Amino acid sequence: MKKKQEITIHNLANELNISASTVSRALSDNSRISKKTRLIVQQKALELGYRPNVLAANLRSKKSNTIGVVVPRIDRYFFASAISGIEDYAWTKGFNVIISQSNDLLAKEVSCVHTLFSNRVDGMIASISMQTNDDKHFRLFSERNIPLLFFDRFCPSIDCDRIVVDDYESGYNITSHLISRGCKRIAHIAGPELLNIYKDRKEGYLKALSDFGLPLYDGYLQETRLTKEDGPQAFHRLMSLPVPPDGVFCGNDTTALCALEYCKKNNLKVPQDVALTGFSDEPFSSVVTPSLSTVRQPGYQMGFQAAQKIIHRIENANLTVLFEKIVLPTQLIVRDSSR
Repeated sequence: MKKKQEITIHNLANELNISASTVSRALSDNSRISKKTRLIVQQKALELGYRPNVLAANLRSKKSNTIGVVVPRIDRYFFASAISGIEDYAWTKGFNVIISQSNDLLAKEVSCVHTLFSNRVDGMIASISMQTNDDKHFRLFSERNIPLLFFDRFCPSIDCDRIVVDDYESGYNITSHLISRGCKRIAHIAGPELLNIYKDRKEGYLKALSDFGLPLYDGYLQETRLTKEDGPQAFHRLMSLPVPPDGVFCGNDTTALCALEYCKKNNLKVPQDVALTGFSDEPFSSVVTPSLSTVRQPGYQMGFQAAQKIIHRIENANLTVLFEKIVLPTQLIVRDSSR
């Protein structure tokens, strides 16, 4: 089958018997061209299947109207919600969004960031992987004054905009909740301390124990990758201790679900034998039995505000504006697993 020729501005000009410059201005809705002519040209372009050469236009303007987004895992509800917020706001401003996931691997994150940089995105929104201990790839943006914003997880060594929640306070509040329901031996399954969010949650947990005069028993602090593979092993280690905990603060809902499944298999009652809490408020948290207590993060709002912030910087590149750290509130959701 013979491939059809790409329709150009010159083809439209010949069809309408007007100049190519008039066609170009009419397609860009230039007010110098009458409304009637603009409508005729735009209708003919649609009829013939004309496609504007966006790449060429971007090269001329040195803008792509595109934002790059890198997240650890798209299948996590929190990150999916943030992406939804980013896309919703970006669409209202005429920006496209290119989404990549690192799968919590540094090597893949580096590759994603380099690819987006090579594709000349106008700005980057990122949440770093669990392995990220180097910032060179992100400095491709920060050192060239290309807007860069971190949300949730960030590189502390790079000075740029950040949108986060108060993980320290959240860790403190959820541990205080377990204490208020009568737990005396509270353990914590934490994420890698390399990341700010897990370090802060752990510090909040430790401060709550200290403030309420409760001890940190040996083996009660388990550091894992918070995956469905790590969760059962970490919880098994806790419940196999000579004095097992009567409350466990899990670093995410996936780990809390693993703990709940372990309890069911081993005839442990939740919350009578051990109270459980998670973090993030994944959709399954409210429908499992017993339902999981957790901390709700404002994922959509984080994404929406991240897109607002970075597009404002892109559109006002000549202005000098101090970098901002925006802290959004979380919400403690008390359900049956700790009630």
